[in-house]
Amino acid sequence: MIINGDGLYLVAGLALLLGAVLPRLLARYAVSAPIAFLGAGMLLGLAVDRTHLSPLAEPELTEHLAELTVIVALMGVGLAIDRPISLLSWAVTWRLLFVAMPAGVAALTGVGWLLGLAPATALLLAACLAPTDPVLASDVQVAGPTTGEDAELDEDDEVRFALTSEAGLNDGMAAPLVYLAVFIATKSFSPWEWVAWDIVGKTVIGVAVGFVAGWLLGRMTFSAPAKSLRLSESREPVLALAMTLGVYGLTQVLHGYGFIAVFVAALTLRSVESNHEFHGELHDFIGELEHILTWGVLLLLGAAVTAGLLEPLTPAGIVIGVLLVVVVRPLIAWVSLARSELVASERWATAAFGVRGVSSVYYLAATGAHFQDELPWLWATLGFTVVLSVVLHGVTATPVMRFLERRS
Repeated sequence: MIINGDGLYLVAGLALLLGAVLPRLLARYAVSAPIAFLGAGMLLGLAVDRTHLSPLAEPELTEHLAELTVIVALMGVGLAIDRPISLLSWAVTWRLLFVAMPAGVAALTGVGWLLGLAPATALLLAACLAPTDPVLASDVQVAGPTTGEDAELDEDDEVRFALTSEAGLNDGMAAPLVYLAVFIATKSFSPWEWVAWDIVGKTVIGVAVGFVAGWLLGRMTFSAPAKSLRLSESREPVLALAMTLGVYGLTQVLHGYGFIAVFVAALTLRSVESNHEFHGELHDFIGELEHILTWGVLLLLGAAVTAGLLEPLTPAGIVIGVLLVVVVRPLIAWVSLARSELVASERWATAAFGVRGVSSVYYLAATGAHFQDELPWLWATLGFTVVLSVVLHGVTATPVMRFLERRS
């Protein structure tokens, strides 16, 4: 991607300008802002140095920018959810996480293998595309925390809640499958070690750090005297950033899953004095930061497409992307939600809107060095799938959600 200072300033300026104007212009139309930012990025790619407009040229910058965007989005998603976490009230979420996601990865890996990919390559692509995106799915997510003394803290839109909670957790839960592909490719796979450490150990660390950090920060914030609380409220940007970066960094240092920790920390903080308006203030700030980062990522992705990201794309890559977005995710998620509390229309909507995006970019940038021979094709296929998802879901999200609201 762009690395010289002038290019970064140009992208930042355009992202802020377009971010201030486009959402208002598009509010009445069935075109989401992410589509517009992708288009603007494609135009940007025609006007700047094309040699660096690719995640292949700048994998570390791509990784860290996508990583920061995802963790900020996860904090915002966790703060937005009103419903306390539990086995029963999150039943639809658990089905999407523990049935639909692994089954989807297995199905897409099988498709890749049938199309001639090496098993490790097919698994890596399927695993990188497994997480639904907390960044680009705002049109189908809950709007934000419900606060105030008389607030009723429970989501009344099961589709939005399911898609929001799923996106909050499956970014971290996709990691063991990504690592499995790397272990197979590097011939370092140990089944027992993978299950005990990469699935169980790192997840436990992520949940534990997130819960403890969220609880401590909640107690520090809401158990303080009123005067101290007002002081902390005036500094919500500092608290939000400190919590997001600190929880993620600590978990990574402890070799846990930082994505899971950030989301759990946000949920835990949200559960402390859940009616307090301070949650809304934190969420609003995080949301603004998330939008700025997302706009930049989409502009850069669009510019990379113009600069030739999709040139190595083959018919096999197109088939994989189309099948994932149109067939594999909707069908498997639909089956996983059988006999759930969702009515038929809600079940179809929940199954269909599995938006792919920034988290997929992060995982491929972080692990692509182990797949150098296939890397250009992997980026082309992933880029095509993300663009397809952003366009297709962006066009259909608003009318579908309005239809569901009218029916309810």
